[in-house]
Amino acid sequence: MYRIIFTIFILTLSLGSRAQVAQSDRIEKIKATFPAVEKLYKDYAEKNHFPGLAFGLVVDGKLIMSGAQGFSEISTSTKATPKSLFRIASMSKSVTAMGILALRKEGKLKLDDPAYLYIPELKNMPGLTKDAPAITIRHLLTHAAGFPEDNPWGDRQLDSKDEELIALIKKGISFSNVPGITYEYSNLGFALLGKIIGNVSGKPYQQYIDEVIFKPLGMNNTIWEYSKAPGELLAHGYRYEDEVWKEEELLHDGTYGAMGGLITSIDDFSKYVSFHLSAWPPSSGPETGPVLRSDVREMQMPWNFNSLNAKFQYPSGRVCAMTSAYGYGLRWSRDCEGRTGIGHTGGLPGFGSQWQILPEYGIGIIAHANRTYAGMATINTAVLDTIIALAGLKPLPIGVSEILNKRKQQLAAMLPEWKNAEQSGVFAENFFPDRSISHRKKELDVLLVKSGAINGSTEMIADNQLRGSFLLKGAAADIKVFFTLSPENPGLVQQLDFSLVKK
Repeated sequence: MYRIIFTIFILTLSLGSRAQVAQSDRIEKIKATFPAVEKLYKDYAEKNHFPGLAFGLVVDGKLIMSGAQGFSEISTSTKATPKSLFRIASMSKSVTAMGILALRKEGKLKLDDPAYLYIPELKNMPGLTKDAPAITIRHLLTHAAGFPEDNPWGDRQLDSKDEELIALIKKGISFSNVPGITYEYSNLGFALLGKIIGNVSGKPYQQYIDEVIFKPLGMNNTIWEYSKAPGELLAHGYRYEDEVWKEEELLHDGTYGAMGGLITSIDDFSKYVSFHLSAWPPSSGPETGPVLRSDVREMQMPWNFNSLNAKFQYPSGRVCAMTSAYGYGLRWSRDCEGRTGIGHTGGLPGFGSQWQILPEYGIGIIAHANRTYAGMATINTAVLDTIIALAGLKPLPIGVSEILNKRKQQLAAMLPEWKNAEQSGVFAENFFPDRSISHRKKELDVLLVKSGAINGSTEMIADNQLRGSFLLKGAAADIKVFFTLSPENPGLVQQLDFSLVKK
């Protein structure tokens, strides 16, 4: 018994050591890309006439790289740094969405509640048609309220007051669609969410977000009102016109701050990005954030379809179809290779920004610039694509569940002879009626002729907790064994497929 325990202990240490080595090797490979990353940002800033730019890379919950170029204020030649405070515009929207979920966590609202329960003035506002449904909180979160796209107008509303928003509602809001049928980007919708947060919490929107989200995350240098920023840290905004930089007027904070008023640094916002990454993979670990990890994952899901770009082209020139949707204050995308991106852009007079995470890779990126509507999504996508290529990154492996590993061991011991398969108790009731063992054996025998003698198997690679594959190692070629388990407890093999893998 002691020998068995000791053997297991040594094996555990060995596996842990291998995981640590693999993790360390991964980080070092990412760090080796830093010179290329810095050059990409430098070239992009020069090409697009950015006065200043700051960027950061988050890996496995830590800001492992940050940098800056140019000036946060031109007149004083103040250099931009990762501590410089940039207005991040619509990157603020996911913070507002998280505030709504925090109120739901407190039991104070539901996402499918009509918004008029919390802003009574909406109750009697005329709809576009008589059969239009009431606007819900979920409609507002996902840009499905039927409001028109309002970027040019909304960007100039930042310092509006609550009474102006209520007056707009009382006068009647113009709709482009009825609620719930399509995606259309609305800054107004997020201003309404900010008003809901204020009304429900009994505190100004900004105070609630500061106390419930920023403080728990340690974001102590993120603010709303530019006049409260230390002068040496505040990034001033500019437009490039007539081949010179012209300073844009900074608007004070107001009711529309919920859609785009946040002012933060790379150092501070990286903590928020880390929290979003911490939701993956799902785990049984203790909850430490302002909302539940399941809430964060819910925010990141594609709730409202946006577009399909069959000819999407990565900055490198690689064509790869891309579909996109909107979550709760977040943009979601998935490309032809299955790569999922989650984040948000930001643009206002004087500023442009973007943050993005790739959950399967455990990495996230942030970039801020102080030029009007600076397009940071393009460069951030190029940087992430470059890091993945140069570092040879692959999606992080999914942990193999106990039952999946058990069934793998049983199959590996049984195959290729199918020893006592029908008596093994490994297979679900559909398995042999779907296809007899004689036919399954013939199928495998065809592959065995090409693979040669089987001399072992590889470790399991999981697709999820109940599905995955492993290899039977052959003399000339390998045989991939893919199987999926039934929803029974414990799960039984309901599907089993074989394919040849050339060496």
